[in-house]
Amino acid sequence: MCLAIPARIEELTTPGNAIVNLGGVRKEISLALINDATVGDYVIVHVGYALQKLDEEEALRTLEMFAELGQIDELRSELGAQ
Repeated sequence: MCLAIPARIEELTTPGNAIVNLGGVRKEISLALINDATVGDYVIVHVGYALQKLDEEEALRTLEMFAELGQIDELRSELGAQ
């Protein structure tokens, strides 16, 4: 099953790409579908692409809900497998 996952941009790499972090899993993703992403922004990631920016409060609330449901490990695996 594929899910869109909130992740924080840690580093801008080649033009149009970035490294994101979700609980220690770092993954390079494409920023081709969004504009003006910067280090520290939270984005929704699906299949290696950032779909949209998300404010930090909403991202943290979503990640907290996944953790409460015991799904955060599955999400980390999903991000690492992309």
